[in-house]
Amino acid sequence: MTLDEYILSHSDAEPAYLAKINRATHVRLINPRMCSGHLQGRFLAMFCRMIQPKCILELGTFTGYSALCMAEALPVGGVLHTVECDDELEDFILDNFAGSGHGSKIRLHIGDALAVIKELDETFDLVFIDADKREYLAYYEAVLPKLRAGGFILADNTLWDGKVLQKVAANDKQTIEIMRFNDFVAKDSRVEKVMLPLRDGLTIIRKI
Repeated sequence: MTLDEYILSHSDAEPAYLAKINRATHVRLINPRMCSGHLQGRFLAMFCRMIQPKCILELGTFTGYSALCMAEALPVGGVLHTVECDDELEDFILDNFAGSGHGSKIRLHIGDALAVIKELDETFDLVFIDADKREYLAYYEAVLPKLRAGGFILADNTLWDGKVLQKVAANDKQTIEIMRFNDFVAKDSRVEKVMLPLRDGLTIIRKI
């Protein structure tokens, strides 16, 4: 047994409908590792149960796995807005939402995340950033004013497969921007923050 297998065997099981989405993602799409998966999914669900958000924003839906994990913890009347730029995924995402007991809590927006953020007249309790890595700092600055005091931002992939410690090629815009985001947040006095080595790096940020 590997350490990862040990961790999963001592955590809550992956719900059957999420396992189905995970499997379909690996079969149908070329970048299945973008799916949050069992461990991170259970973390997202647990984190939401801990902070009890009523309004969540997710940037980067992919196939809907992470959105459904967070929606598990939403109370009656709670809502999760999720934004996906790839319109070819829309039907797949909506089918996945329909196949769960939580899809009615989710509002899917297809389009540019920065444009959608501007259009949403909401105050969020939680924002999960997992979209274009080249835009992480722009997303951060766009959502922070819409986040309530004491609210949280979760930024995914902040270790970026360890590339944050390597020499970066000048044309590797994703790594460059992840590192710029990390450095900016580390020094930002508007927030408290902690980076966790969960999966590909997850930074928890709390607005003061």
